[in-house]
Amino acid sequence: MTNLPSTLFVYNTFVKTPNYVPFGPTRSYQYVNKSAAGPFDALLCVGQFFPDLADQLDEFNDYIEGRAQIPLPTYFIGDYGVSAAKVLLAATRDAGNQGFKLDGLKICDNLYWLKGSGKFTLHGLSVAYLSGQQYSDSQQFGTYNQDDVDVLRAIAEEPGIIDFGITNRANTSDVPPVAYEPFGSDNIVAELVAEIKPRYHIAGTKGVFFAREPYSNVEAVHVTRFLGLAPVGNKDKQKFIHALSPTPASTMSAVEIRTKSTTTTLSPYTYEEKTAHSMEAGKRSSDSISDSQYWRYDVSQKRQKHGDGNRLCFKFVSSGSCPRGESCNFQHDVDAREQSLRGVCFEFMNKGKCERGPDCKFKHSLQDEGESNSQQRRGSGNANSNRSTECWFCLSSPKVESHLIISIGEHYYCALAKGPLVEDHVLLIPIGHSPNTVSLPSECEIELDKFQNALKKYYNKQGKEVVFFEWASRRTTHANLQAVPVPSAKAADVKNIFNLAAERQGFKFTTMKSSNNYDGRTLLGEQFDRNFSFFYAQLPDGTILSHSIEENEKFLPQFGRQVMAGLLKKADRDDWKNCTDSKEEETKMVEDFKSGFGEFDPNK
Repeated sequence: MTNLPSTLFVYNTFVKTPNYVPFGPTRSYQYVNKSAAGPFDALLCVGQFFPDLADQLDEFNDYIEGRAQIPLPTYFIGDYGVSAAKVLLAATRDAGNQGFKLDGLKICDNLYWLKGSGKFTLHGLSVAYLSGQQYSDSQQFGTYNQDDVDVLRAIAEEPGIIDFGITNRANTSDVPPVAYEPFGSDNIVAELVAEIKPRYHIAGTKGVFFAREPYSNVEAVHVTRFLGLAPVGNKDKQKFIHALSPTPASTMSAVEIRTKSTTTTLSPYTYEEKTAHSMEAGKRSSDSISDSQYWRYDVSQKRQKHGDGNRLCFKFVSSGSCPRGESCNFQHDVDAREQSLRGVCFEFMNKGKCERGPDCKFKHSLQDEGESNSQQRRGSGNANSNRSTECWFCLSSPKVESHLIISIGEHYYCALAKGPLVEDHVLLIPIGHSPNTVSLPSECEIELDKFQNALKKYYNKQGKEVVFFEWASRRTTHANLQAVPVPSAKAADVKNIFNLAAERQGFKFTTMKSSNNYDGRTLLGEQFDRNFSFFYAQLPDGTILSHSIEENEKFLPQFGRQVMAGLLKKADRDDWKNCTDSKEEETKMVEDFKSGFGEFDPNK
């Protein structure tokens, strides 16, 4: 493997020529792999992978059964054709393929089946895939089903940019007028691609080669490029192979990600176009496949209110709002939204189970809706006790990661942020449960002021200023105030970039000015209490920017971090889940921080 960006070798279907297997002794593969574009790090097959005819099996089986060697890692999604069921069924039963394997089930050396749907990293590139040629809940191989669609819906809600989206079918928005395979379009694929927003969408089974002009994405800064490949050996000699060498989005700067060419077009997935298409197609059934973006919430068996019974609006549950409003056919259930905010796994809420098992980062249990909720509303000590055992920030919780702790006071403690934006990114966390830091008693505020002043001195010694910010929701149980250092030369830009980000999100900050932390936070405490959801940032010059978040407002929980990531040119680290470190690395960062912070630590 080279140290350069990974070079991917993308093929369409291989069944149209005698030597259809791309990794075999075919002249086309040998030529391309040895050309200036090669050698390649991996091969992706987006068309039909298995033969059409039984008499083509001999060469194919030579590779499957180990008599011939596949020269590079090869991944396929076209899981249909002659012998597909036999080979794939054996793969699913293989002991080495048990568990949740998003990066492919091994068929033989260097050959991997991307089963169903998922996302994995290939040489630094994020790849999302949908396997199969059509929607079906009855066929085991060669098709995708509702669960596969739901997995991609959940992936679309995860942070970060997808580099590659590979699908067997193309979508109606990417069909050139001369396409001669009418069954190759798929509206579900269109809806999924619109939500996932990959930088490259590559598909087969359209019958022609088609490279669409890049288009802008809705609610995203990057563009998408679509590539459709013709069949191997097609009579018109259209292109069936393509080489790519992209830079992973996770390593690109914010400027690079935003760059658009002069030929960039508008997104084909506007809400108006979808609405027009729906009207033209007729009234949508509540059971229609086109509504597959909505999750089934059938775990608690408690909701049979109206409409589709146990189906909830996916948009509302994930974001707190839905563009369809009252005309939506699915439930806008506040309780389900709360479960989502508490970190409950979407797949668990959808199916009652999650195939990721222990590898899933989200919770696989629902908050009891009976006694424990009423206890929480009454402020029961038992409820708080139960809650603290599940909380990542409670010092008494088995889930607290104590190796991240830097200093502990009477009311607050300081800890390294999980997946820090920069190495000196820390959190100031109340020891007791509170949804925010501004509604705590005065003795807590006095100690917090000492911590903030100590951090200011520590950062100043390094030639840096500090920005404090907090997102507080009525539904969160344990507040944390984030402290991110910025080079002194960039301190003057902080206010402008926060205001610009707010404008893009459709709101304006309320601005206050204070000569010290304590007085400024006292003003915040007069504005907000534990019954409010809000965001605020304390800037180096004493300015405080605050915003009250309305009940149905779509506010990004990581808004503050994303703004700071843009300022510091750390776009690839705008979500902590994308940049977690090993325990050993975290421990070293904590020790390094302590060695410099010790002289300022108010609790030393």
